[in-house]
Amino acid sequence: MLIAGPDTRVIELRVHGVMGTTPESLVDAVVAVDVAGDGVGRLVRPADRLRRPAPGPVLQAGGRPVPRTVEGYLWSAMTSGGAAKAAWALLLPFSLANMTHWMLPPTGRLLGGTLRSLVRLAALVLTMLLVTQLTVVSLDLVAGQWLDQFTQLRPWRAPIGLAPVLIVVALLHKLSAIDWKVVKPSPAPRLDLLPGARIAADPDAPALHVLHATAGLASAALLAVGGPFGPSSDRVFVPWVAAWVLIGLSVLITLALDAPTEGRWFKPWARRLLVVVTLVEVCAAALTPMPGHGQHLPGTDPTVESIAAVLGLVCIVFGLVLIPAAVLARGGWSELPASLRPWAGGWMAAPILATAALLGGGFGAGVAITVQKALGDDSLQLPPGYRYVTTLWGVAAVLAVIVGAVGAAVFVVPRGRKPIEIDLLHGGKPEDAARAAQAWRAARLKRNHAHHAILGTAGVLSAGTLVSFLMQVRGVALPWWAQPLPGIGITALGALAVGALRQVYVATKSPGAARQLGLLSDIAGFWPREAHPLVPPCYALKAIPELVARAREHLADPGTRVVLAGYSQGSLLAAVAAARLLDTLPAHERERVGLVTAGSPLQWAYPRAFPAVVSHDSLAELAKAMNGRWRAVCRGTDAIGGGVTTWERQAFDGQLLGVGFEGALPAAERSPNGALVLGGDHWLADPQQGPLSGRRWSPGVLRHRDYTSDPEWDHAIAAAAGLDVAEPPLTLWNFKH
Repeated sequence: MLIAGPDTRVIELRVHGVMGTTPESLVDAVVAVDVAGDGVGRLVRPADRLRRPAPGPVLQAGGRPVPRTVEGYLWSAMTSGGAAKAAWALLLPFSLANMTHWMLPPTGRLLGGTLRSLVRLAALVLTMLLVTQLTVVSLDLVAGQWLDQFTQLRPWRAPIGLAPVLIVVALLHKLSAIDWKVVKPSPAPRLDLLPGARIAADPDAPALHVLHATAGLASAALLAVGGPFGPSSDRVFVPWVAAWVLIGLSVLITLALDAPTEGRWFKPWARRLLVVVTLVEVCAAALTPMPGHGQHLPGTDPTVESIAAVLGLVCIVFGLVLIPAAVLARGGWSELPASLRPWAGGWMAAPILATAALLGGGFGAGVAITVQKALGDDSLQLPPGYRYVTTLWGVAAVLAVIVGAVGAAVFVVPRGRKPIEIDLLHGGKPEDAARAAQAWRAARLKRNHAHHAILGTAGVLSAGTLVSFLMQVRGVALPWWAQPLPGIGITALGALAVGALRQVYVATKSPGAARQLGLLSDIAGFWPREAHPLVPPCYALKAIPELVARAREHLADPGTRVVLAGYSQGSLLAAVAAARLLDTLPAHERERVGLVTAGSPLQWAYPRAFPAVVSHDSLAELAKAMNGRWRAVCRGTDAIGGGVTTWERQAFDGQLLGVGFEGALPAAERSPNGALVLGGDHWLADPQQGPLSGRRWSPGVLRHRDYTSDPEWDHAIAAAAGLDVAEPPLTLWNFKH
């Protein structure tokens, strides 16, 4: 441990979580001002009445005050606020498909390459499905059937119907090509053992942009000229063949885009040529004569059904290939307790990909049904398979109500054994203990069973999809008891489509609404474009290098110690940034870097969902490199946070015991602020023990909110800075388990 001298000062560099925050809230100040950054990634500090950066409250360590500067890094402008960013939430299926790539277990080159190719293929077909469903609405439902009643527009129906499809694909292509500019890039990581070492920009992304646009527009053109099984007339034979050639090229090149060549052979001139040919194909399809009398286009049903069937088949093959990959990867976590092993034994990527496919198909059907109802013409036809889609989502809606009612009963009615930490944290306060116990149980249920809910949802929807497909193929009518389900599904899908579109409209008036809508997009947007290019630009590729660069600026002063303090999703950014710092700094400077995580899912979520990127072993390496300077501020009432560096906790003889990265730990000590410090975890009482003089007070059960208001926060910051915080511990209450 470094010895604190008279020139020692601490920089507390805070990183917020998803859905953004204000600069003032981040640095706990009435007024905050920018001190660096480019307006997208902002560095802010508290300010005085003249809006000058002001120092933060001092830290008490080693019996003397140590100067501290509180600084915050705001990355919310990359994900939240404005209609354009809120619109990404409508493309959540694309983000889930992209995230699937990062959930793959660590495996060999052959299996890994096969799985990556299958994910990219599924993502490509998902784009084709959604563009085709848009074509069903624009070209068939509106232009082909509804506009037929306007005689003067009949010759122009095909161009009118394909124009919105072309515009939407062009806008998505342009919007998704945006990348964040990094103000001060940091060196690439040298060690592959630390968390997040594999997070890097994918050189395939520009190629994927072109391939997805080509495949989507070629699918729309194929629908217009007759569908996959044959052209609608001899006049469109050449455009029909060209559509198949473009789709085939897109599929083959997508499958070939993988390490080590990483698609660099697909040169920019070849991409531009492919775009030009695709635009010519769409123009040729726009000249195709459309049937009169408002008839349903003959290519609609086979195109939609074929693409949906291919997507389902790819998801099934992916799930089957993932089984041996997960089995082979089990050796990496077989010795861990069950609570730390990857979800579904490393097979979690399969249900996530299936959910992305089902959401994409359901949303497209919901938009089509909503438009059909809005046009007010019952004679307008949609693909017959949409009836089975509505039945499927009707079943999902009914099950959601049932599961919601059961879940509410589970959370409202106290159940199970009281958590062992309750009496240790709330001794002598029975009312606080009772409120805390209920919140602990609810949070523990959510953390322990969140993945079960995802697996159950994906399983039910997948089984329903299979049954619906078989019923459609065999022409089986719905039994009498299932007749209400299509109506329920139509209502659910319509509500989904209208609600999402309305939120995007509201977001143009209120950035806060966009923030709420973009919650899942904020989480999915952490991952670089690897499988699907039509996703938000990855904020990790900007935030992490800028955090590292800012920390290195502060470390240039020999007396400065930097503590990266990340909250919620920000804890992942802070941990990866700390790992990059340790990887690139000289050995004598690493001891001046600390890490504090608060409300962090770094134990129960990320290593279990992304075992190849943020594995348990990589976190253990980080903890070892930090040498006690990684402190985790935890609440058992927090459903998103929880323990980070310890597990298998138990109470014995009035003491809290547990296991950490280096094995069994000494009994927890009680800090002067009443928290239990076990290893690197600082367990807070919630409700807080207080109020305390001179401290901001937050009453009630805080759960995932306001960690910095607890007096233990300063204690954790000082410990992470490597300062001497040893003080006589308070005597534990005599509690025997």
